[in-house]
Amino acid sequence: MKENNNLNHYWQKNIKYLIILLSIWALVSFGFGILFAEQLNNIRIGGFKLGFWFAQQGSIYVFVILIFVYVRLMNKLDKEHGISEE
Repeated sequence: MKENNNLNHYWQKNIKYLIILLSIWALVSFGFGILFAEQLNNIRIGGFKLGFWFAQQGSIYVFVILIFVYVRLMNKLDKEHGISEE
């Protein structure tokens, strides 16, 4: 029974991480790249409008960073639950 409870806690935490990280990515890609692009275009980075930058490159960079964050969080969670590959 304890093992089942441990597994439920593991998956609840995993789903929580996924929801948070995907929400951040949705905000950056859809929100900053589309919804708030007009407001962000008043700011320039390297000669490019910020809204345009988020739509073209920023969301990709954030997605790659979120992948590394997810890997780190999952490695920590795996160690907590004794299923680490190390």
